[in-house]
Amino acid sequence: MGQYIVRRLLQAIPMLLIVSIVLFALVNLAPGGPLAQYARSRRMTDERREALKRQFGLDKPLPVQYIVWLAGNDWMAIDTDGNGVTDSYGTRKGILRGDFGFSYKTREPVLKEIWERVPNTFYLLGSTMLLTGLIAIPIGVISAVKQYSTFDFVATTLSFMGQAIPSFWFGLLLILLFYGTLNNPFTGKALLPSGGMGTIGADFDIWDSIKHLIMPVTMGLVGWVAWYSRFLRSSMLEIINLDYIRTARAKGQSERKVLYKHALRNALIPLVTLFALDFPYVFTGYVYAELIFSWPGMGRLYYDSATARNYPILLGVLILSSALVILCNLLADIAYAYLDPRVRYE
Repeated sequence: MGQYIVRRLLQAIPMLLIVSIVLFALVNLAPGGPLAQYARSRRMTDERREALKRQFGLDKPLPVQYIVWLAGNDWMAIDTDGNGVTDSYGTRKGILRGDFGFSYKTREPVLKEIWERVPNTFYLLGSTMLLTGLIAIPIGVISAVKQYSTFDFVATTLSFMGQAIPSFWFGLLLILLFYGTLNNPFTGKALLPSGGMGTIGADFDIWDSIKHLIMPVTMGLVGWVAWYSRFLRSSMLEIINLDYIRTARAKGQSERKVLYKHALRNALIPLVTLFALDFPYVFTGYVYAELIFSWPGMGRLYYDSATARNYPILLGVLILSSALVILCNLLADIAYAYLDPRVRYE
C-alpha cells in the first residue's frame, strides 16, 4: 500500500503540471482581461493602462507569464526582448514555493483571500454532506431491502423529482416561501433569514447561525440525497443476493448485522466514489447556493473572480481544486481497500 501511495503521488506531479498549463492558457486566452473593467473609465489613460500592465506583468509574452507564475523570478534571469538586458519581474516566488501572487482587486495575497473563505464553505458543505449521508444511507438500504414496496415507490419518485429540480430554482423558491411568505407567529418576522451566515451587527448565536444554514443546506440536500440514495439502492440490490450474504444469514446472524456489517460495507464503494468527486467543492464552492444566499465562501469568491477577470484568484482556486481532486481520488482508492478486502494494491 505504501509503494502504491508513493507511486500515485509521483504520478500526480506531471498531471498537475499539464493541468496548470491548460488552465493558465484557457484563463488568459479568454475574451477580455484584467484591465477590461477599466476600458470605459474616463480616468484611465493609455499611460495608466500601460503602467498597470507592467505592474501586473501582463506586458510580457504568455509563456513568460506562465513561468513567472509557476516558478517565480527572484532566481531567474529572462531576456524577452533579445537585447541582452534582463527584464525585471519583482520578487515573486511562484506557486511551486507557495506564492500564488496577489489579487488584482484587493492587492491581498491569493492564499490569504482563499483561506479566509475556505472555513465558510467547509461549514456549509460539511453540514450538507453530513446530513446527506445520514438521510441517503438509510433510504437506500430500506429501498433495496423492501424493493417494490410503498416506501420504495415513494423514495424512487422523490429521488427522480430531486434530480430533476434545478438547484438554483429550488433555492429561490425556498427564499420566496420561508422569507417572503411565511412569518413567525410570535414575532411577525420572516420565518428564516434570506441569506448570510448570521445577523449583521448581532453577537454570535448558535440558533441564529443554524437558521441561516437551513435554506442553503436544504438546497443542496435535495439533489445529493436523491443521487446518493439511488446509487446505494442499486449497489445494495446487487450485493444482498450474493453467496456470502446468504452464508452470513445461514450462520444465524441477525438481519441488521447482515445488512449493515456485511452488505452495506461493500455497497458503500460507489458512494465513496461520489464523495471523492463532490468533496473538491470545498475549494470551488457551491456557487449557486453561495450566490443566492449571499454566503461568503469559495463559490462566491470564484464567481466574483471570474466576472472581474481576477486571474490570480481564479487560477489559485482552480489549481488547488485540481490538486484536491487528485488527492480525493487517491483517498477513495485507499478506502476501497478498507471496505472490500478483495481490493489489494501490490
